[in-house]
Amino acid sequence: MTRKCWRNNSPDWECINSTPIMYRSHLSISDRSMYPSAYSFDRVFGPECCTRQVYDQGAKEVAFSVVISGVNASVFAYGQTSSGKTYTMSGITHCTLVDIYDYIDKHKEREFILKFSAMEIYNESVRDLLSTDSSPLRLLDDPEKGTVVEKLTEETLRDWNHFKELLSVCEAQRQIGETALNEVSSRSHQILRLTVESTAREFFTNDKFSTLTATVNFIDLAGSERASQSLSAGTRLKEGCHINQVC
Repeated sequence: MTRKCWRNNSPDWECINSTPIMYRSHLSISDRSMYPSAYSFDRVFGPECCTRQVYDQGAKEVAFSVVISGVNASVFAYGQTSSGKTYTMSGITHCTLVDIYDYIDKHKEREFILKFSAMEIYNESVRDLLSTDSSPLRLLDDPEKGTVVEKLTEETLRDWNHFKELLSVCEAQRQIGETALNEVSSRSHQILRLTVESTAREFFTNDKFSTLTATVNFIDLAGSERASQSLSAGTRLKEGCHINQVC
């Protein structure tokens, strides 16, 4: 995906087809040489594309691997502040859960358990978005699981409505703020984690169980920004410095 930049209600970038984009420069002739005129990507989604189309063609295969193959996966949005990353990632997360629940309904031969956790990285500190306790969490190295977040809340999802309730809690607790570029700017990196466990009973192998467990991470990075553009100062400037370190 590429960011959409608007000036005077006119797009600065034009999608030629599904792979390249071209810069429609509004700058003076003397300034144009500083900027590339075109870029090519694996896939470009124009402003007319809906989030479902972005999900189907850009994220579904990766996100769905946790259910089909038991393979861990991550989907993340990266780019400049105010480019629509949070909106897009919210849609992709929504579409993934809709499809997973639809898959579960059609595969009664397996028993599924979905577990959900959420965290944010704000000014280099990790915080649990499902807890009212804002104390920073520690990262630990587990010999079997790898890097884990100590005391991170993990909820077993009861149903679709329970998932929506937890998302609302995350949205309410995530650090946001106003800048010159965005009235509601994400000031932290958000990671939503969905772990899928599925078990099938094998009747011909002495009643043993075959279990698949995998996790998909939905990562919404706070947008990289220039202080001169966002007019950041004080707390906003400090946040921007930490954001840019990751981005």
